[in-house]
Amino acid sequence: MTETETIAYDVVVLGAGPVGENAADRTHAAGLSTAIVESELVGGECSYWACMPSKALLRPVIAQADARRLPGLAPANQGPLDAEAVLARRNDFASHWKDDGQAAWLDGAGVALYRGHGRLAGPRTVTVTAEDGTVTTLTARQAVVVATGTSAQLPDLPGLDEVRPWTSREATSAQAVPDRLIVVGGGVVATEMATAWQALGSHVTLLVRGKGLLSRMEPFAGELVAQSLTEAGVDVRTGTSVESVARENGTVVAVTGTGERIEADEILFATGRAPQSDDIGLDTVGLEPGSWLEVDDTLQVPGTDWLYAIGDVNHRALLTHQGKYQARIAGAVIAARASDAPLDDAPWGAHAATADHYAVPQVVFTDPEAAAVGMSLAEAEQAGHRVRAVDVDFGSVAGASLYGDGYKGRARMVVDLDEEILRGVTFVGPGVGELVQSATVAVAGQVPLDRLWHVVPPFPTLSEVWLRLLEAYRDN
Repeated sequence: MTETETIAYDVVVLGAGPVGENAADRTHAAGLSTAIVESELVGGECSYWACMPSKALLRPVIAQADARRLPGLAPANQGPLDAEAVLARRNDFASHWKDDGQAAWLDGAGVALYRGHGRLAGPRTVTVTAEDGTVTTLTARQAVVVATGTSAQLPDLPGLDEVRPWTSREATSAQAVPDRLIVVGGGVVATEMATAWQALGSHVTLLVRGKGLLSRMEPFAGELVAQSLTEAGVDVRTGTSVESVARENGTVVAVTGTGERIEADEILFATGRAPQSDDIGLDTVGLEPGSWLEVDDTLQVPGTDWLYAIGDVNHRALLTHQGKYQARIAGAVIAARASDAPLDDAPWGAHAATADHYAVPQVVFTDPEAAAVGMSLAEAEQAGHRVRAVDVDFGSVAGASLYGDGYKGRARMVVDLDEEILRGVTFVGPGVGELVQSATVAVAGQVPLDRLWHVVPPFPTLSEVWLRLLEAYRDN
């Protein structure tokens, strides 16, 4: 191991995924010298194993499903997808797992890139161990930002090691379609990958420990997605646990809690995420390795004046767009503190990540899509708000009928009866992912319902569901 000289920067960022990149871009733009450390590919999980490749797999599935709802297109769209073409396009969107373009962007942005494993080595100090064993020490005059994200969390099951299971990484990067695939889990990754691989030609068995899918959303979201998956040919089994797995002569065998043996060519575990913080030197600054990093609304770790954590690793909202929002806030905070400028850290201020608590949007790219922002009805009631749920079937919206024959969908807004604002909105149906931004504006902006009445939706579009929701609220 060879150690180089110590190099000082204003800011050092651990992790060059989209969250870390955004933080580095903001601090450099504020005039602070910035270095970023990455042990794998610049661009991170989202670019190569999550957001981009998964949506590249799903887009042809959704496009075909939409086409099948239209009489003039349906006959030409009944056949199977061209899996080879879909996988090739996915490979393009994942940049063939090469990060030359993203590394060049960092260079053009003026951010110094250090490749290797980064670890804290005490306050304001990071060591970077390169593949050849060379160690570089970086010191941060202003801040160290941890943006190391999460990794797939596998259950402790007998036989798991020999099975070589898929995680989200294998599910989004596989180069061939397995004839049979078991998916374990009922969340976003499980439902999206069941959707994609079933459409690409796999026979998918979806094993869900709980009572239904997408348990963090309104119950009807999981119900409509489960119904659609079943109609597409997925064998959806709720209330089913996996007790052991094995690979026998190349075949995966999963044994359920009832003793049933289910066979497949591959098995995907989509059973949660764990923070990538076990080997980043947290113990050198009095924190517990492997833990989620607690932060305040300025994204600073309490008890420090130099350490920040953004993105999935802080467990506030495990979504790329929300992590990038945190990066923008943290960059502004670090820049303000470096110049001794006052902080606007009151709720919804320029230096507070308030949206993490009240207005987190999410889209599940299944067929139908499920999109939501803010609180569900149950969450709002649990938080002590006096609320009312207003539900509308998309069948009452002319734009939905035009979108496709047999359109199935539902919308809900959760109204705070005391403040006359929205606490949350959920849409389920084909194409509703593009509606959630309007809901996010309403929730984050705390737009009064009497003002929303004057927001006229264009006819005939899916967005006319807003008028139907407001009418339903006024009429009851």
